[in-house]
Amino acid sequence: MLIHPEEILETINMVSHQHLDIRTVTMGISLRGCSHPDIKVFNENIYQRILSCAEKLVQTTEEIESLYGIPVINKRISVTPIAIVAESCEADDYTSVAETLDRVAQEIGVDFVGGFSALVQKGMTRGDLNLINSIPKALATTQKVCASVNVATTKAGINMDAVAMMGRIIKQAAELTGDRNGIGCAKLVIFANAPEDNPFMAGAFHGVGEPDCVINVGVSGPGVVNAAVRALDNPTFGDIAECIKKTAFKITRMGEMVGKEVARRLNAQFGVLDLSLAPTPAVGDSVAAILEAMGLESCGTHGTTAALALLNDAVKKGGAMASSSVGGLSGAFIPVSEDQGMIRAVQRGSLTLDKLEAMTCVCSVGLDMIAVPGDTSAATLSAIIADEMAIGMINKKTTAVRIIPAPGTKEGDMVEFGGLLGRAPVMRVHNFSSEDFIARGGRIPAPIQALTN
Repeated sequence: MLIHPEEILETINMVSHQHLDIRTVTMGISLRGCSHPDIKVFNENIYQRILSCAEKLVQTTEEIESLYGIPVINKRISVTPIAIVAESCEADDYTSVAETLDRVAQEIGVDFVGGFSALVQKGMTRGDLNLINSIPKALATTQKVCASVNVATTKAGINMDAVAMMGRIIKQAAELTGDRNGIGCAKLVIFANAPEDNPFMAGAFHGVGEPDCVINVGVSGPGVVNAAVRALDNPTFGDIAECIKKTAFKITRMGEMVGKEVARRLNAQFGVLDLSLAPTPAVGDSVAAILEAMGLESCGTHGTTAALALLNDAVKKGGAMASSSVGGLSGAFIPVSEDQGMIRAVQRGSLTLDKLEAMTCVCSVGLDMIAVPGDTSAATLSAIIADEMAIGMINKKTTAVRIIPAPGTKEGDMVEFGGLLGRAPVMRVHNFSSEDFIARGGRIPAPIQALTN
């Protein structure tokens, strides 16, 4: 394929000035052959299995990074949900498993390992309960381990017992990492309709229907899309959509090229290209800035949900044409702490928790990296989760909640997390109680949309 000089210069400009990068190369590894009743043997099996697959992941990715001149920000691992493969262990506490994952991640040099996870949309087994109860301590005693729990699907409905439990787990995780602003909660996500091939943390896990070892890639690019939209001269919405589609195509082609070459060199299968627009704390690398470039004075004002719907659809259309295998979440992320435009909008008062919830109806994930006052009750956290799970269930899409009740904080404070996690303004939650609602338990039934057979 002939590459024109102007295309090379365009890519250089995207990397140098518009924050273009590959957000993550994530190796998914099956641990289904590691199960053992003795948790010490189980941990050793996990350690050896991950080491044998991913020992050269970082080195190989860095070689590709140098070859193409494209930054790869994170190298990550995802594994089979631990609640599944640890079920046969006689131990009740799975914290040591998280510590094993953390140890092997440190040795290999990856940034995160995901899969300390459970899938409980219709009920909980002994292994699921053991894992969920282990989450607060596991996240407090590790640096690189991420946890996720799927509590709802369109087919199964919402497991409200699990939703109630997760509110309490979030509170415990915040308290155990209170000296670090509750950062344990930043490594925990609660899902509806969780995909099995998601390369993004904290929700990545290697689904049971996945290959033995696979490379999934997540691209970024809000800064590039923002610059492209702002360069348009008095565009219509059709012009904006066309511009975003073309830009997403270029970003996605680059990600697919990197992912396939990493997979080839590691003798792994190439899985999916997740073409999500994932912001960073860098100025301009912001989804909110793209929405404002469309004509909104401040993200969160009236019209924001419509603008986000246009953005998400155009990204998917452009990216789908550029990749042989689109998967994961794919669309636009709206994590408050990782997006300077979102932070400014919260501080201005244009962006509230309620408006963010509305926006999640049309974007990729959900309420992501939201800080709330430290005295927010477990029941209120569970109710926020329940609302987001309902959006995912009814709309047959993935939604998620990653919320941090930062200990000792109140509305208006700023919580620092550092790195890609950024900083989060503490947002207001409603003062009215949801205690009785959450205490009812049971399962919210699957909607009529579930009857598709």
